[in-house]
Amino acid sequence: MSQGSTTVTEDNKPVTKLVDRFGRQVTYVRLSVTDRCDLRCVYCMSEDMKFVPREQLLTLEEMSRIGTAFVDLGVNKIRISGGEPLTRRNILSVFETLGKLDGLTDLTLTTNATLLEKYAQPLRDAGVTRINISLDTIQPERFTKITRIGKLEKTMAGIDKALEVGFDNIKINTVVMKNFNHDEIIDLVEFIRDRGMDISFIEEMPLGDMGDHDRALSYCSSDDILSELREKYNLVGTDESTGGPAKYFRFIDSNGDRESESRIGFISPHSHNFCDTCNRVRVTAEGMLLLCLGQEHSMDLRQIVRAHPTDDEALRNALIESMQIKPKGHDFNLNEQPIIMRHMSATGG
Repeated sequence: MSQGSTTVTEDNKPVTKLVDRFGRQVTYVRLSVTDRCDLRCVYCMSEDMKFVPREQLLTLEEMSRIGTAFVDLGVNKIRISGGEPLTRRNILSVFETLGKLDGLTDLTLTTNATLLEKYAQPLRDAGVTRINISLDTIQPERFTKITRIGKLEKTMAGIDKALEVGFDNIKINTVVMKNFNHDEIIDLVEFIRDRGMDISFIEEMPLGDMGDHDRALSYCSSDDILSELREKYNLVGTDESTGGPAKYFRFIDSNGDRESESRIGFISPHSHNFCDTCNRVRVTAEGMLLLCLGQEHSMDLRQIVRAHPTDDEALRNALIESMQIKPKGHDFNLNEQPIIMRHMSATGG
């Protein structure tokens, strides 16, 4: 059994942290609250998705309890994800509970922004610090093609509302794919610069069977995207981090001064594997603790919280034990059938 790593705080209270077999401390949890979404993006879901029966999902109270246990063990960042998190009924209660936790310095939401026009202000009031918005195109017809059913104007209205509310940071997440949206890289960069936002370009991850969508043919490497951007912009790498795997670049003018507050990030699970510094785990909406995005090492937290409804120590001990099965890294291969058959919506973005 793992004993974790214990430190002493300024008030002399011992705190056990989540440290795996490779010396990596887990400080970041992605907590999925639903596998359902109001869009059907081609790289995330199959067109005819079968969702988890609602009775198998964690309750909102169980999600809050699990999030609290992680913070007790040194986690300082929680990202609420899905599916589309804001489609979960009464989800604001989870944000309100987590937003009050001492030690949680970053409460982030990943969303497609279709419901942000309604929820941006309540989320800010609940303690959400940052918003990550999935947006792969700013062309209306292409948006509908990629999302299968979406309308770009709803997402744009949500982005405008989030900017109005004033979160600490708003970032666009874009999965770049050849023959889909590769030709919009510059347009997307100009879009975020005009609004003072950040953007991360993400290499597509081989999760789930997507039918006739061939990931090997659509793959764009971060290096290729950066090379294209450098033909237009003077970009300099930085050591900045938002707690995740993105590598950031700043716009620099001819004098070497920062040109804007916007940043370009790259998340590169294929071309620049970041497993050695992994500080993240995921919890699915069903309560499975996934120790790696690209492996099946997991622990059933739903069973634990329901077997011990009032014993948070049992939950914390289970989280500490889980560090013993966190693998060294993933084995993504775009030229083979996915080794992981769960879709990204079920995993939690």
